[in-house]
Amino acid sequence: VVEKEASKAKGLQRLCDYYGYSMKDVIAFGDSMNDYEMICQAGLGIAMGNAVESVKQVANYVTKPVSEDGVYWALKHFNLI
Repeated sequence: VVEKEASKAKGLQRLCDYYGYSMKDVIAFGDSMNDYEMICQAGLGIAMGNAVESVKQVANYVTKPVSEDGVYWALKHFNLI
């Protein structure tokens, strides 16, 4: 159960506001519709390979599925690790 006005994107925005960052500084990973808004608003929105098609369509990058270590491969792709 989640408040009608709550979302992952709004949670990230509150963290950004608190720590003095912009949403452009955020990298967000997601695979389902509850991640859609977050992927759209993040500076870098990454869809997992197993994501629903609408999330993949708005993502900046689509990585491998979560079952194939997709987060790891995306971080490698962007030279973050």
